[in-house]
Amino acid sequence: MSTENAKVWKFGDNIDTDLIIAARYLSTSNPEALAQHVMEDADPEFVNKMQAGDIIVAGENFGCGSSREHAPIALKTAGIQAVVAKSFARIFYRNAFNMGLPIFELDETDEIDEGDTLKIDMQKGEIINETKDKIYKFTPIPPFMQELIASGGLINYAKEEIKRKSAS
Repeated sequence: MSTENAKVWKFGDNIDTDLIIAARYLSTSNPEALAQHVMEDADPEFVNKMQAGDIIVAGENFGCGSSREHAPIALKTAGIQAVVAKSFARIFYRNAFNMGLPIFELDETDEIDEGDTLKIDMQKGEIINETKDKIYKFTPIPPFMQELIASGGLINYAKEEIKRKSAS
């Protein structure tokens, strides 16, 4: 996975799953309905300002709170192509990969500003801030996790595996 010219939206520390998608919208599991309300309590105009392909950059403990899978689903369906944070809550980390949402841990998120343009190279473990002409290194994601992302998540990956095994 590699991104090109992705605009940054900046959030702080401890962005919990209720800020990502508020509990009042959990009466549906329809991804498009959830996407209409992503980050609404953190920034009421977020869905009107962001564009498909944008990236969220945050501080520590992104995705803390409840273990709802709705949070990465809402982000991905809204068009967020990746989240970069200093750290992620453990269950959000796993749910994001299971849903096919790329996430990257980077200590230097304070050096990235809202509106900057980033390029991410998952294989090289690089985030390039094109606005500031700076390269940040992160530990590359293991190949299996990259396969989950490329497949669009765990369910799609499992379906592809079943097809491969049936064809053998």
